[in-house]
Amino acid sequence: MKLWEHNTTLRGGKSTLRPMTEGDWDILLRWNRDPEVLYFTDIDVVAPRELPDVQEMYRGVSRNAFCFIIEVGGEPVGECWLQKMNLERVLREYPGKDCRRIDLMIGEKGLWGKGIGTDVISTLTRFGFENEKADFVFGCDIADYNPRSLRVFQKNGYRIEAEMVQPPGNKAGIIYDLVLSKDEYYRRERRA
Repeated sequence: MKLWEHNTTLRGGKSTLRPMTEGDWDILLRWNRDPEVLYFTDIDVVAPRELPDVQEMYRGVSRNAFCFIIEVGGEPVGECWLQKMNLERVLREYPGKDCRRIDLMIGEKGLWGKGIGTDVISTLTRFGFENEKADFVFGCDIADYNPRSLRVFQKNGYRIEAEMVQPPGNKAGIIYDLVLSKDEYYRRERRA
């Protein structure tokens, strides 16, 4: 199976989201082998990934998502995607609705806290509602030990939809799902 490649490029205020391609394995592998990057991008304890695992993960996600490489100044700094919702707990709550989710990783640690995540979420949110006509867009499984991620979704108007306490001994004590509805998005856009 190959990565599903699309031809959509999105431009934000600070970043450009270009299509992820089969030529990106070297940078994706580097980020997926960095323990500090992985700590904040996965709620489970994850060992650095090998190339076949990285390829399987992104190729699988790409079947139901627009996968992008985040670029700043023409240089790759991370990855993100807008995916059709794949979590049963969310689909049960929103039957018959077009639900999407945003996932992202800023792989270049020197750029953490520089507003790139906020910009990427804004760009993907706009794409989800205005181009893909989603009813709801989510940020899912955001861990309590990653307050930056929680803040960037909230800066973009997302609200906490679910707060799930994790069993003792888990890496996260609480994980959050955040949501923004189409109506909330357009009300926010009108005010801006």
